[in-house]
Parts: sequence; structure tokens; C-alpha cells
Amino acid sequence: MTMSFKPRIFSGIQPSGGLTLGNYLGALRRFAGFQGTGPETIYCVVDLHAITVWQDPAELSRRTREIAAAYMASGVDPEQSILFNQSQVAAHAELAWLFNCVARLGWMNRMTQFKDKAGKNSENSSLGLYAYPSLMAADILAYRATAVPVGDDQKQHVELTRDIAAKFNHDYGVEFFPQPTPLIEGTATRVMSLRDGSKKMSKSDPSDASRINLTDDADTITAKIRKARTDAEPLPGSAEGLKDRPEAKNLLNIYSALTGESIDEILGKFEGQGFGTFKPALAEIAVDVLAPITSKMSQFMADPAEIDRILGKGATRAAEIAQPVVEEAKGIMGMIRSR
Repeated sequence: MTMSFKPRIFSGIQPSGGLTLGNYLGALRRFAGFQGTGPETIYCVVDLHAITVWQDPAELSRRTREIAAAYMASGVDPEQSILFNQSQVAAHAELAWLFNCVARLGWMNRMTQFKDKAGKNSENSSLGLYAYPSLMAADILAYRATAVPVGDDQKQHVELTRDIAAKFNHDYGVEFFPQPTPLIEGTATRVMSLRDGSKKMSKSDPSDASRINLTDDADTITAKIRKARTDAEPLPGSAEGLKDRPEAKNLLNIYSALTGESIDEILGKFEGQGFGTFKPALAEIAVDVLAPITSKMSQFMADPAEIDRILGKGATRAAEIAQPVVEEAKGIMGMIRSR
């Protein structure tokens, strides 16, 4: 008999740095858009993941609230969705340990993000950094989520989650955990660095000029777009003409993602013109979209107690789903539970 799982979307953002335009287009806006489409939506600030590398305690608290503010400013409604921070729901850490005993070392050794983050000094990395894909699997499967919106760089983690779910089910002869589907962001929402069109826009890039932060004011956004790296060629008449022009393609993709217009529609307006004309138009659109979000974030951040109340209420709702799943998983594994 095939078990039917309730449609449920889960995703999380790490409070390890400021959010960028890429986070908004590739994640936050998508998260808000999933609300009301059928599946239950659960969104998390994954603060347990953040401490896999050392964090200043006061800064971690501030950034956790800032991520929550960004979720809400981008349209995530804590009444429609469950919004919480991970460390308030003990089921995440508890299920992660169970999965540590299901996942294989060989699986962890293949995870490319650990190699990227640990670099040549992997012996000095925390055990948490090595094992955090198991925690990510627990984040997802504690809610028996059926879909996970992620970027391309996180697809491997969802595939590992599927492997862990399949091994647990096979080892114990059950169909308890689902095989969650990764919902990969589209190319139009994959925002690249303003300084290097071959690299993804990142909050960890040493150069602040490489990204547009959600906290940037209008003048800063305009200046960053004006200084964004481009080439000397005029804009072509169709998308095919952007081949081998990564910086030009990136700015067109940003314009497209912000307006909903296709690349060919945009080029129809700007064909033959240079970036001296295009960049001011893009900056105006970016400011129009981001200014209300920045303003709402500031309003939320001005009342940290209210953010804490919202996260606490969300954690209670999340635990009501996750804790029974963990208790049942423990029972399946043979652990005696209190009656």
C-alpha cells in the first residue's frame, strides 16, 4: 500500500549575513508566491545551521530577526504560513541525530558544499559543518515535506534527503518519510554578481559592490547598478545575441525577473542602445521594487519583541507537526516512549 503524504513545502534561510537581491528573487519572493496554492507552507530561519561556523551571539540574534523581517516584508504572511526559527523546535536536532545514524560517511564525503566551505583547512572545521546535510534532511523530513524550493547549489542536499528517507524506509520496512521534490529556481531568478557574471550573487562575497543588499537605500542601489561590470557592445535585438556576454545577460535577467518581461521584449525596447541608457532604467525599476521591502523590513526591525512573538508562535505551530513525526520515527526504530 502506497502512503499518501500531505502536500507541504518547507524551506529555510541561514542568518549568516545580509540578504541580497538574489535571495529576494530566487527565494523570498517565491516563498510568498507558494502561499495559497494548495500545499501547506513552512518557512524557517535556520540558526542551527549558522553556528556550524562561529557566530557572534548578539549578531546572530540580530540577523535571525532580520531574516524574519525579510520574509514578512517580502510577502510571507505568518498567519498563512508557519514562520519560525529552527532552534526553538527541538525536533530538528533530535531527528538530525537519528539521521546521523542512518546516513553513510560516503554520502557525506561526496557533499561538495562541505569541501567548498571547509577549503584546505577541513581538519579544523566543526563536526557540525561536516554533518549539517543530515540536519538539513531533518529540517525537511520533520514535517514530511513533499517539496523544497532551493537554488541549484542546494539540489545535492535535497537528493541526500531523499537518500536518507529511502534508507530509513527500507531499513525499517515502512513508508514513513516521503521523497521530497526540489523546486529549482528558474534561470530568470538566478542573479549573478555585479562584478563577475560567471559567479552567483552572494552575501559572502568580500566586495559589497558585487551585490544589491535588501537593506541598501535608493542611492546605493543606483550607484551599484551604474558601476556594474558590462561590455562595450550595444544591446542586441534578441536573446541569442547575449551569448558569451555574461555580465550583459545578468543585467537583462535582473530586469526580466523584476518586471516579468521576457528578454526579447526588453531587447525590443533597448536594441542598439548602450548600457549608459539601460542601466538607469534598470536602477529605477530595482529601486521601485526594493524600496517598499527595505522600508517594511525597517519597520519590523524597529519592534524586535513583536518579531520574537511571531517566531515563538510559529515555533509552537511547527512543533505540533514535527514532534509527533520524531516520536513515531523513534518508535519505528525501537525506542521505548513514555505513555
